Amino acid sequence: MSNYSKLTPEQFQAIGQELDAIRNEVTADLGERDANYIRTLVKRQRQLEVGGRVMMMIPPTWPLGVIALSASKILDNMEIGHNIMHGQYDFMGDKAYSSQTFDWDSADTAKNWKQTHNYEHHTFTNIIGKDHDATGYGILRTSDAQPWEPRFLFNAPLNLLLATFFQHFVAVQNLHLEEVLIYKTKTKAQLKEEFKPVWKKMKKQLVKDYVLFPLLAGPFAPLVFVGNVAANLARNYWAHIVIFNGHFPEEVEQFPESVLENESRGHWYVRQLLGSANFSGGKLMHIMSGNLSFQIEHHLFPDLPAHRYAEISPRVKAICEKYGLPYNTGPFVKQALSTWKRILRLSLPSRTAKVNLAAASAANDAQEPLATAA
Repeated sequence: MSNYSKLTPEQFQAIGQELDAIRNEVTADLGERDANYIRTLVKRQRQLEVGGRVMMMIPPTWPLGVIALSASKILDNMEIGHNIMHGQYDFMGDKAYSSQTFDWDSADTAKNWKQTHNYEHHTFTNIIGKDHDATGYGILRTSDAQPWEPRFLFNAPLNLLLATFFQHFVAVQNLHLEEVLIYKTKTKAQLKEEFKPVWKKMKKQLVKDYVLFPLLAGPFAPLVFVGNVAANLARNYWAHIVIFNGHFPEEVEQFPESVLENESRGHWYVRQLLGSANFSGGKLMHIMSGNLSFQIEHHLFPDLPAHRYAEISPRVKAICEKYGLPYNTGPFVKQALSTWKRILRLSLPSRTAKVNLAAASAANDAQEPLATAA
């Protein structure tokens, strides 16, 4: 039985009120502390990028340059780009940290990412048919509710391919390539038109890393080229495993579209709790993961500064305990292994559905409708 179906309408309402109280308290406290945090982080990220690119042009310091550039790209994507584009620092009124103007060092355009991630994923989290992330970015089978197809026998190698080129797969996610290549529900002409702005951004990134900076290195161009490949791979693999650890361990639940009918704030909050997973680690782990090590808190409060999640976490966990809900967390490796277990299990036809979608739907009693999620 889904944990979603165990709650009464009154409990959904109470959970919504208690989590709203946490949100309101943190929002009222936002200020210079948060602004200083993100400004300092951006400064360190830029220092790592400049230092890394310079060191990669000098053979003896090449390994250090690769490490520094890798760290820079990870910070730019995870703790800086991802969080700024969620609007976490819009309160500052600074265009440099505004979700409306910021762009990141990634193949994906800010506009497309905010549509597929900020809106679709965070509004319809883990709803099969609405959240493209919930079905393995259109590439993998990650839910028992997905009809099995022979191509899913390759779930494991396809997941490795997805991890290797993660920034590019995320960039084309909104194109829904499976609709053209597999299901034939979209024409190649439509795809070509939609791909134009994506290719423009991709080309810019490819030229920067694999043409411009190698040329600047002169005789050491091959070193810089290989170093950029290594840094991009490090960023792609790290981002992939962090994101998958937060969304696909075996205990994470998924939902039918019917839960959206009369969905209240409390229902939406509970869906975020059940559709997410955390992993434990130290302060550096949290920063390098963009604080998505607190994926539960991120799904609950996507527009609150992510460095606040560690403080919020004990209060969220207490609410889960109070209402008998699971707070899915564990060591990094445990969550990664659980994710791979799911991917391997779902490469084969499911004998029984582990996600009680009917129960989840039945539990969605009529309540005050939910406004669009933050």
